[in-house]
Amino acid sequence: MYRASDKGMKSPLSSNFEDDYESLMLLYCWWRSAVKFSEAAKFKVELPNVSTLTPTLRLLREMERLALMAREGLSEIRQKLVSYRSGDFWVPTGGMKKEDMDIPPVITILLVGFSGSGKSSLVNLMYSVLGRSGLIPFARTSTESFSKSTTTKFMEEHNVLRSMQSGFCVYDSRGLDYDLLGECLEQVSDWMTNGVHHNQMCLRTGDNPVSDQDESSEVGSSSKFAVRRVNCAMVVVNIAEMFKSLKKGDWKPLEATRELFRCPALKKCNENPILIMTHGDLLSTEERIKMRQTVCKYMGISETTGVYDIVCLTEYGFLADESDPVTSYALSEAVYRALLISDRGHIPKRKLLDWILLLLSFLMCYMAAFFAFLSHIFSKLGHRNKLIF
Repeated sequence: MYRASDKGMKSPLSSNFEDDYESLMLLYCWWRSAVKFSEAAKFKVELPNVSTLTPTLRLLREMERLALMAREGLSEIRQKLVSYRSGDFWVPTGGMKKEDMDIPPVITILLVGFSGSGKSSLVNLMYSVLGRSGLIPFARTSTESFSKSTTTKFMEEHNVLRSMQSGFCVYDSRGLDYDLLGECLEQVSDWMTNGVHHNQMCLRTGDNPVSDQDESSEVGSSSKFAVRRVNCAMVVVNIAEMFKSLKKGDWKPLEATRELFRCPALKKCNENPILIMTHGDLLSTEERIKMRQTVCKYMGISETTGVYDIVCLTEYGFLADESDPVTSYALSEAVYRALLISDRGHIPKRKLLDWILLLLSFLMCYMAAFFAFLSHIFSKLGHRNKLIF
């Protein structure tokens, strides 16, 4: 049988595919138009000393890594996510066995961010890339022409793989408010501590009580939905909006994002939450690079680790699916990193002895409070009798 490879040649079909892919890469590798990219391109032929690289060169090097991995790695990492089951990425530590760990049946990834940050668009992109849903939107975005949809005040659980056997789910939370930062951070802490469930109402100061009653009657009782323990959090940031604010001298969005990113409750899962930057395509190449460096520096984190620049919508308003291989791979890697963090953070199950000790500690506290109360009463009586005599 004749094969083009036997003659040292590529078939026309393979050649066309290669050309098409290279054209796509030139289109979506936005960082290659950066002023310092020519300097970063030298790394392909000579290995640099990473410690001596400037932040810009480190960032360009990281983007080139994503472009390199996107070509061969997208199908592989997508398959790992599709076949993932809760606890698959757990590794033995501390002499513990897997059956002794408290591993939930479904890993929960929580998206948090201020209104308009792109959380819902990110969920739709996950459906498109991971669930192969095409351009069908599953989560309503803030840009849609709705007055105030019921989804804006409720938590939404999304099975982005659209699979009955999915090992993880993604929660789209209500957008936070810059003017109610303290209240919003308390709400985030409650989600991280007590868990979340589908259609969970997220009310805040200033919400219309009449409208809330109508919404709750439409959605119905949410008490029947399973409560999920949050295993990993992603902070979503609209860097285009933040750039406009900084240009006007308004540091409020950046400072509020830092408060959210450094929220102690988010650090329960990992040292730092995963940072997702959206709407970067609305900026120029140099502005986009500068904003990523500025945000990461303000958050106190590296600009190349646990940070992803993801385009959720194209210039035509469609989802950036497989036509943008770099975005697709970056999104898949972000989810993959979240699952690695989640499986690393599982704690041992409570055994019978642990429950007995916990019960005894509560009993001792109750008895201590009871005897303290009796002591207070008798001291009062003794003081009164002393005054009488």
